[in-house]
Amino acid sequence: MSKKNFDIYLDLGTSKIRAAGFEKNENNQIFFLENNCLTTLKSNQLNLSFTDKILEKTILEIEKKTGEYLDNINLMLDCPGALSISLSVSKKNENLFLIREDIEYLIQDAKQQILDAYQDKNIIHIIVNNYKINNIDHDSLPLNIKCNKFSIDIVFICFPSEIIDNLEKLFSKHQILIDNFICTSYAKSFTYQEHFTEFNQIAFLDIGYEKTSIVFYEQEKIKFFDVLPIGGHHITKDISKILNLNIELSEKIKLNLNKDIIFSDNEKNTEIFKKEFLETIKENDLSFDLIKKIIFARIEETLNLSFKTIKTNQSLKLNNQLKIVLIGQGSKILDNKYIDIKETTPLVEEIDFFEESASNICQSGLKLMNGINKQEVVIVPKILAKKGLFERLFYIFK
Repeated sequence: MSKKNFDIYLDLGTSKIRAAGFEKNENNQIFFLENNCLTTLKSNQLNLSFTDKILEKTILEIEKKTGEYLDNINLMLDCPGALSISLSVSKKNENLFLIREDIEYLIQDAKQQILDAYQDKNIIHIIVNNYKINNIDHDSLPLNIKCNKFSIDIVFICFPSEIIDNLEKLFSKHQILIDNFICTSYAKSFTYQEHFTEFNQIAFLDIGYEKTSIVFYEQEKIKFFDVLPIGGHHITKDISKILNLNIELSEKIKLNLNKDIIFSDNEKNTEIFKKEFLETIKENDLSFDLIKKIIFARIEETLNLSFKTIKTNQSLKLNNQLKIVLIGQGSKILDNKYIDIKETTPLVEEIDFFEESASNICQSGLKLMNGINKQEVVIVPKILAKKGLFERLFYIFK
């Protein structure tokens, strides 16, 4: 097999497939492409037949741009059935020197506990948050020190096994091996942290098609990851149901109520929207104000559920350094606007929208896999040569 010159990262979103190619070693992005594709990654609604057709087109486009036969990728995705599990494990050490194999043993033990307890889940990410050695917390693993007991705090991000198995079959049909599964929301949020270093606590709300992922960080460490079954498409369905319109027209209305209109007090902007959209609808009693109320009601519900989840999951005290950042396709209606939420929550005074490009979504996966996250434990691909038990299962970025 000829040596490949590019690493391919493919993001399988709910409404789009995005792909980017990066030069090996140099990591320079040499191409990016995007295709519309509606993919439902719910276990009870899983149907990848349409995705299969768009994927075939995308594969041909990738091969044309690279001049190489595509046989392996890194697949990024989010799914409503994702689950985050936090676990602390400890081990006595009888005042011996701490070595890396001791930590690997604990990780293996914790990993097996998760697999036994959640047999319908696949572990996608293993993140070590804290090392407690001799009752002292450490950000990184301190080696060659004596201790009687040590423990580690781990966060596992898991996806439903059914989703993973079906995606592996789909790509195998096209003779493509998935090297790594990557949680898109986690990869993006970890990469975007660098823009908010002045904040001690950051909560990223990744609003997608029919889900909202919440990724909470404290002092640059992920504390929890959660998924709410509510997203941007629920706004469209609200407009459709309340105003008795079809989904296509409701989506068009939502998308065209852009920031300059929905947040504007300028009557001219309002009249432009009315003329271009409301006058094309037979029901003349449709109200611009009613449409705005429908949209803001769903946005408020999404935010309040997110804040409730943050309070429930976060044991440490939330402070005035908490930053709420909106990302994702479903948040674009709030593009570059600050939302005053003093009346709905005392946690923060405003929320920021973070403008992300489709290109840097794939790049966030590359950065994560290249070891920017020092807490990430990486499962070594099965195709590597056989080594010791724990080396074969995982290693920790240095």
